[in-house]
Amino acid sequence: MKKVIALLLVFILAFGLYGCTNNNSDGNKQGDNVVQDQDTNQDQDNNQNENNNPVELSISAAASLTEAYGEIKELYESEKGVKLTFNFGASGTLQKQIEEGAEVDVFVSAGKKQMDALEEQDLIIKDTRENIYRNELALLVSEENKDQIKSINDLVGTELKISIGTPEIVPAGQYAKDALVYLNIWDQLEPNIVYGKDVSQVLTYVEKGEVAAGIVFSSDSVRAKQSYLAEILPEESHTPIVYPAAIVASTKNKEAGLEFLQYLRTDKAKGILEKYGFKIYTE
Repeated sequence: MKKVIALLLVFILAFGLYGCTNNNSDGNKQGDNVVQDQDTNQDQDNNQNENNNPVELSISAAASLTEAYGEIKELYESEKGVKLTFNFGASGTLQKQIEEGAEVDVFVSAGKKQMDALEEQDLIIKDTRENIYRNELALLVSEENKDQIKSINDLVGTELKISIGTPEIVPAGQYAKDALVYLNIWDQLEPNIVYGKDVSQVLTYVEKGEVAAGIVFSSDSVRAKQSYLAEILPEESHTPIVYPAAIVASTKNKEAGLEFLQYLRTDKAKGILEKYGFKIYTE
């Protein structure tokens, strides 16, 4: 009888130890499963956040880019799932807005001067700066004056109005002034100049016949509907027209901004920009 009881005790102890081992093993497996489930749920949560709250990029760009970037916006948003908000205007005005703390992720200027000013103040991320486009300076004439004005010299000695961008804030206006000075006709034409806040306003003045002619970028002649390209001003009459772009230092979306700048180098984006008269910077 004692032997039977002893055997029963040994059996009970052995069974108990086996049960504990299995419980620990099952517990570990369950713990691993919980960790894996948490990781999976975290990934799902991250994806859900990205889908529910897509990245929004605020881009300040020169007014001459309005139509081209309008097309790029549709493509980019559909392909990348990123919302693009554009603020178009004179590069000098956009520069000032950034200096005053405007929430901007990417700045695309029509002039080197404005980007230089921001870089000197550490308001852009220097190593993200790059030149992306080239342009030319063009003389557009209104419908009424297309037969009378074939070149800028045809305006000299007349009372016909000509429009350029305000040189202090509009790169195209500064290029125009430099060209007129170089051609020795600034003094003759200055009394008849109507200044615009950006190239789009200059183009509007010409299109509506409010002025006889206007000096804009050659890319603006592509979007002209009621005015005509009379002349491309000599390249040597002004400094090279280059469009630099950079990430603004205060951005919270640096990686998304860099991805957008990279997209501007793709064949799709290049095709759109070239269609609107821009030349891709390759140096």
